[in-house]
Amino acid sequence: MCLSVHCLHAFTRRGALKAAAGFAVAAGVDRASAKEDGAEKPKPNAIGADAALRRLMEGNARYVANKPAHRDFSAGRAERARSQYPIAAVLSCADSRVAPEFAFDQGPGDLFVVRLAGNFANDDGLASLEYAVKYLRVPLVMVLGHSNCGAVSAAIKVVEDNAQLPGHLPALVQSIKPAVEAAKAKSPHDLLAAAITENVALNVKRLETAQPLLASFAQTNELKIVGGVYDLASGKIGLLS
Repeated sequence: MCLSVHCLHAFTRRGALKAAAGFAVAAGVDRASAKEDGAEKPKPNAIGADAALRRLMEGNARYVANKPAHRDFSAGRAERARSQYPIAAVLSCADSRVAPEFAFDQGPGDLFVVRLAGNFANDDGLASLEYAVKYLRVPLVMVLGHSNCGAVSAAIKVVEDNAQLPGHLPALVQSIKPAVEAAKAKSPHDLLAAAITENVALNVKRLETAQPLLASFAQTNELKIVGGVYDLASGKIGLLS
């Protein structure tokens, strides 16, 4: 095994080249799979943001009515092994009661989902969404909060009662505190509900202005970024105006 500086540099450089090649190969596979008889075919997610949003909300209506259209999760599995064409990306809370694919009644491969408690955009989540927009060409990103969010509730306790949280929770709550403070300044009747909505709205704005990728796609209308709140009791998703 070579442990010289020259060898280590070569390994590091080789790793970087492999990573770059990986993105290129993935994009190439997508392009190749969209061809038939040498002619370029429109990709399945080559739709506008409004059409993608309409499909999501129609799916949510089916979910609320308990009349899902997607039941066979094995259909198309072999084809999906070659490439993916999600129609939207969703930044969602990690809450076990929130499952975006079910809530929007979409099948495997239809949604590119990024999840963490509190549905806020940290650097890793932002990079994941950038990949979805740049390389998978999703036309729509939704920030999806939900009622009775425990992460937002914890942030309220920190702001109002100076609660002390264990482990890495203080860092997580720190990202949600601006939404709590903004909501509290409006003296709402229900601070939790207001902070949940404010948290979604602030993260929509962050994604819309996230340089260099998301902001440029949003400014050229290649990407639409919206916010919504999922009601745990009814299953209905309300869009922010």
